[in-house]
Amino acid sequence: MQADRDGGRRADGLTIDERAEVTRLGRENRQLKVERAALSNATVGFARETGAFPDGFASS
Repeated sequence: MQADRDGGRRADGLTIDERAEVTRLGRENRQLKVERAALSNATVGFARETGAFPDGFASS
C-alpha cells in the first residue's frame, strides 16, 4: 500500500515524494537535452559563419 511506503513501513517501491522527484528529474533531463541540442546547432552555425568549419562539414 502506498501509505505504508510513504510511512516507511514498506520498502518495495517508491514513496510519493520519490515518484515526484523522478518525474521532475525526467522533465529536467528532457529540457536539458533540448537546450544542449539548440546550443550545439547554434555553435555549428556560428562556426560556419566565421569560417571555422567548411560549408560541407557534416555535424552529428
